[in-house]
Amino acid sequence: MSEHHSHTEDGHEHGDHAGLSKGKIWKVFVILLLITVVEFIIALWAIPSGHLTQHTGNYIYIVLTLLKAFYIVAYFMHLKFEKRGLQLALTVSFVFIMYFIVLMLIEGGYLHVHMPVI
Repeated sequence: MSEHHSHTEDGHEHGDHAGLSKGKIWKVFVILLLITVVEFIIALWAIPSGHLTQHTGNYIYIVLTLLKAFYIVAYFMHLKFEKRGLQLALTVSFVFIMYFIVLMLIEGGYLHVHMPVI
């Protein structure tokens, strides 16, 4: 009638996610923790005490946040283990969306400053 499949630990292969072991999860956790600690140091010590300017601190903070986002998406959302085509499609889409947002922010600022008030 119906076919039943039994999955045992010996017969069930995890080929798609073989690279995501407990050790790898802990490694990614430590990397994310260190990045977060550096962000806190920048926000709570380096900028207020004058070791970094607000402008430089913001750029460093944005880069570190994007690095954290990469690790979260790649390992905890399993994008690193997907096929190359899906990775490329999502990455290219994300880059174009970010480019569009930056262009709109620049143009919006330009129009606000240079348009006559009626």
